Amino acid sequence: MPKLKTKSSAKKRFKITAKGKVVMSQSGKRHGMIKRTNSQIRKQRGTTIMSKQDSKIVKSYMPYSLRG
Repeated sequence: MPKLKTKSSAKKRFKITAKGKVVMSQSGKRHGMIKRTNSQIRKQRGTTIMSKQDSKIVKSYMPYSLRG
């Protein structure tokens, strides 16, 4: 069997934690910050854990991740 390729877009955007959860950057902070409240901007800092349903899809994109 040939080896499966990892999706390059997924490996750049997501990391997998030791417990197998998918970490991603917060959404909605690329542009249009004038419309957003200060509390909204503060809450969107850093990273967040992806939902279980979506993380299942992302893990299929990265078949050889160490903690998949």
